[in-house]
Amino acid sequence: MTALRHRILLHAYVTEKSMDEMERMNKLEFMVDRRATRADVRRAVEEIYQCRVAKVNTKIVRSGKIATVRLAEGFSAEDIGGRAGVF
Repeated sequence: MTALRHRILLHAYVTEKSMDEMERMNKLEFMVDRRATRADVRRAVEEIYQCRVAKVNTKIVRSGKIATVRLAEGFSAEDIGGRAGVF
């Protein structure tokens, strides 16, 4: 199961917009496997980073699939972003 979670989340997706959303709106962005559903992404983030996810949005772009994850109140996107390799 661990290997499956790590195949869903490929890496953190870092842009100026995603950094701004991390600070202001408590959101993180990840490149994910194109076949992953919102529920798969939610489960993977919650299990890998031991946090609660409030909402997941996905979009498909030319380079793959990007998931925007909004964390539940009480969890800091900056702390989890540090563990995810954003900084």
